[in-house]
Amino acid sequence: MENLPLSNNSTEQLNHSSKFNPLVKSAIIFFLSLFLFLSLFYFLFLTAPKNFPEQTIVTVEKGSTLTSISEDLKAKHLIKSKVLFETFVVIYGGEYHIADGDYLFENKLPVFEVARRIVKRDRHLAPVKVTIPEGYDNKEIADAYSSKLRNFNADEFLLEAKTKEGYLFPDTYFFFTNDNQDDVLKYMGETFEKKIKPIMNSITSSGKNENEIITMASIIEREANGDSDRGIISGILWNRISKKMPLQVDAAPETYKTRGLPKNPICNPGLEAIKAAINPVASHYLYYLHDKNGVIHFATTFSEHKLNKIKYLNK
Repeated sequence: MENLPLSNNSTEQLNHSSKFNPLVKSAIIFFLSLFLFLSLFYFLFLTAPKNFPEQTIVTVEKGSTLTSISEDLKAKHLIKSKVLFETFVVIYGGEYHIADGDYLFENKLPVFEVARRIVKRDRHLAPVKVTIPEGYDNKEIADAYSSKLRNFNADEFLLEAKTKEGYLFPDTYFFFTNDNQDDVLKYMGETFEKKIKPIMNSITSSGKNENEIITMASIIEREANGDSDRGIISGILWNRISKKMPLQVDAAPETYKTRGLPKNPICNPGLEAIKAAINPVASHYLYYLHDKNGVIHFATTFSEHKLNKIKYLNK
């Protein structure tokens, strides 16, 4: 077989390949090195620690600094690197966007996800539901929250709420687990203002001031046995006041000794009781009582009232 000489084109192709191969090799080595570096970096610093405490609740205290939070998370094995955690916090919004409170970390999470949750207030905790029935006084409200919120101080609540009886609106509320008595007072007070605002003109038109309406509503709330009783009881009590008769209601014992309304509300009434105080049902009745089945009975005179007591209460 003859050895044929290489053509010029073949020679150029070989020369081109020999020049190109080192560039390809360098690129491959670079990208492989980069991939290995990033993988190693991710594994060493971004992934969750091996001893990440799953199903744990972490509390970020109010006023905590970014440094103190990162130190706490590292000490509790939720992150590997304080620097990276703080960097991601800055990326997600900065230190001033950190929200205090409780955070549930149910599974192992990378550092960037831990940072995101704390900055974005992604607590992964169900809020605490507390229902305050209509007619609860401040002491009953304090007892309800004491069993639900661990940071709730009943004594401080009662001290701060002393002048707010009647103005803490009964409703169903949802709180974070670390909320305290100040949060409760704020939200209940704000709810009262929101509920009362649409009927403020009606209060003004009634000829009574707000405290008189709320105080009467608090008595109605305790005295009535359901919505059907509120309006008529309101009318009877306002009738007694207009005739300068003592109210003599069991819900407020001081009304047996003095005329007029108590100085302050005796409980926290709901919206229907407030509306009943504004819009009493007109009648000539001056007395009422509930029988053993809760049915209300009225009387115009004290003699009729005494007969009702004998007839319905065996007194």
